Amino acid sequence: MEPPTPHEAPDGPGPGAGAPGRGSGTAAPPGTAEQPSPSRPQPWSQPPPLAPDGRADSEQPGRGRRAAVVPGDEALPPAPATGAPVAAHLPDPSEPAAAQQTDRLRYLQTATRQIARGLDLGETLCELCRAAIPVFADAILVHLREPLPVGDAPAGTPLALRLYCIAEGPEEPVTDVRPGTSGFSGLTVTDPLAGTLLDGQAVFGDDPELRSTAADLLEPVTSGPETPLDRRLIVAPLLGPRHLMGTVVLLRVPDRAAFTEDDLLVASQLAAHSAFGVDKAVVYGREASVADALQLTMLPSSLPSTTGVRLASRYLPAAETAQVGGDWYDAIPLPGNRVALVVGDVMGHSMTSAAIMGQLRTTVQTLAGLDLPPDEVLHHLDEQAQRLGTEHMATCLYAIYDPISHRLLVADAGHPPPVLLHPDGTGEVLQVPPGAPIGVGGVPFESVEMPAPTGATLVLYTDGLVESRERDVSTGVELLRARLHAAAQAVPAPPLESLCDEVLDILGPGSRDDDVALLAARFDGFPPLNVAYWFLGPHARTPGRARELTRRALERWGLESMLDATELMVSEVVTNAVRYASRPIALRLLRTDVLRCEVGDDSPQVPRMRRALAGDEGGRGLFLVDQLARRWGATRLSTGKVVWFEQPIPEEQSRGGPEAA
Repeated sequence: MEPPTPHEAPDGPGPGAGAPGRGSGTAAPPGTAEQPSPSRPQPWSQPPPLAPDGRADSEQPGRGRRAAVVPGDEALPPAPATGAPVAAHLPDPSEPAAAQQTDRLRYLQTATRQIARGLDLGETLCELCRAAIPVFADAILVHLREPLPVGDAPAGTPLALRLYCIAEGPEEPVTDVRPGTSGFSGLTVTDPLAGTLLDGQAVFGDDPELRSTAADLLEPVTSGPETPLDRRLIVAPLLGPRHLMGTVVLLRVPDRAAFTEDDLLVASQLAAHSAFGVDKAVVYGREASVADALQLTMLPSSLPSTTGVRLASRYLPAAETAQVGGDWYDAIPLPGNRVALVVGDVMGHSMTSAAIMGQLRTTVQTLAGLDLPPDEVLHHLDEQAQRLGTEHMATCLYAIYDPISHRLLVADAGHPPPVLLHPDGTGEVLQVPPGAPIGVGGVPFESVEMPAPTGATLVLYTDGLVESRERDVSTGVELLRARLHAAAQAVPAPPLESLCDEVLDILGPGSRDDDVALLAARFDGFPPLNVAYWFLGPHARTPGRARELTRRALERWGLESMLDATELMVSEVVTNAVRYASRPIALRLLRTDVLRCEVGDDSPQVPRMRRALAGDEGGRGLFLVDQLARRWGATRLSTGKVVWFEQPIPEEQSRGGPEAA
């Protein structure tokens, strides 16, 4: 590659004006620039610091953080503008001591600011390499402790190091760091060098304490002549606020001037600032990992398999530079083969947001178990959010799909509206009254009922899908509707999984500032021929009437082999309902891949199975149901309760499918 372009000296006399160039005993004429060596840029002449994307610091968005200040910086002249050299020459012994110190402090001011820009472990060490090469050193090796200590946790013993990255120069600018491979084994540092590093002392290559470990530290350096163990090598500790994080090895090639005692102090400062960055990155990485794990464990591990609706979902976390958010989704089975579809978003990005999300999701699941209408669920959820603190707000959309009536009941609490993809491929943004967000308090919510055609797909999502810095929510919702329409036109009734992938394409490339939660539900409905439904008065003859109606339904479906067990269980459950009900009892039989029986009444008292004694006349009904049914349960409703049980349909009688009935 071509040698780097020499930097010009600033106009007018300065702290380094008239100083001799490196290797020259003649002072440069005042006001003129020195001519650097053509093989490498002048040490201490710092090029404009670059970010990992190659842009200058002034071009970086959000780069307004204050770097750590080296003592004495407040007395320095203002930092030069981007593109101007930090110093025009290497300090020379013939210069006044104050001028030499000023040049070193100016370099450290820029280098430490550059190191402080790193946001994670890789970026921090990459910035260290850029700051050191080729201005201060020609090669750098970074060894990190294994394992890296986190926070106040005790560090492992003995002191074990493993190579993390190598950067070499000065022929090429540093653009990245090369991770250490498994081919370089770790090394254990023993006393006396271990004690020196733990004390925060940097040492030269000719230090007697280094000789026993130098060969292991320099093992990866294979290019160029062998590096002698003299003052062209410095080992500086990465000593963080609580632990030793590793070491930095700085090398100069043989044809370059050796390091000085002042350079030893500079290396210590570079390593100290890098150590704080490494410690910060490790702690932040652990916290981010804990927050991500917290949020992911609060999301459903799988979606329920319910008859009449197919489900698919996606969750995308925000960019690595953003904190964890509070987006969630859920699908909750309800009595009568209905399903509650939920999507919500806790405002803010923090571990607290994820914790609040988990509490609200648990509350929604509890309220759904009471079979409340959507507006009542949001009302109670709003009350719970206010108990958690007025500063915690969230948006939520709650919908109930009934595959038997083919209806959809929806309520909204400040959430973006759902989009319905009709069977003919037309996309529609559903008009649901947008209530206030959860946590505002004192605002009523409204449930809206609408048809849910068989074959239609309902798409629920969080605002991270449709809102960004480039577009507002309304524009994003329209883009989502258009994308669903285009996908359905290309492939009629597209599979849910591929449809979710198509939807996520509207995000485009680049990082995201917010999480994305997506839930898609395909409405298959429930064939009317596979449903038997009756209302029976609560009197003594009702159990017999229920057995007769059950027999007719099973004969119509060709399930005669299940008659005896089913009649017995229906009779026991209906008898229990007659004892407590004051209004007509609902009896419903559903044939899917199983035979399901549901008995509902207006009594809130949920039956519990108990073991009857020898002299008891009752108490054996639920015991019989428990023995004969594959599974059973009781659900308390806002208007009473539902007791249900399920039986497997014999394989030879289910081959024709439900429609065979």
